[in-house]
Amino acid sequence: MLFGFATAEEKALFERLISVSGIGPKLAITVLSGLPTADLISAIRNSDVGHLVRIPGVGKKTAERMVLELKDKLAGIDPAGKTATAAGPPLNALDRDVLSALQNLGCSRPAAEDALRKVKERGTPAEFEPLFRAALAAVR
Repeated sequence: MLFGFATAEEKALFERLISVSGIGPKLAITVLSGLPTADLISAIRNSDVGHLVRIPGVGKKTAERMVLELKDKLAGIDPAGKTATAAGPPLNALDRDVLSALQNLGCSRPAAEDALRKVKERGTPAEFEPLFRAALAAVR
């Protein structure tokens, strides 16, 4: 199987997740999709099992195992600021989807973020397609 990640932190977290007993690649991707990287790392570091069990496919035992096995292994992953654009505000799910789509088309992350910021300054379309088209036009 081939997996892609938006950031190096997501990839590092994925690699650590699959090292946990009972978590394979499919569940690891589900976990990464279930929470933003910063929230996931925070939940593990703070032993917040209640937050982790909200992820589909993660039960109480799996969440406890994640906390137990990963709490000390997350030292090299620093999610601070990784979900923010150069302008500073955190990205919502729609913005992350648009950035991902632009990167999949070959745009660099900084160019995609810049285009998205420019489009949002002119007025933010509330749906994926108009926002994506406007950002794509701003990249070109």
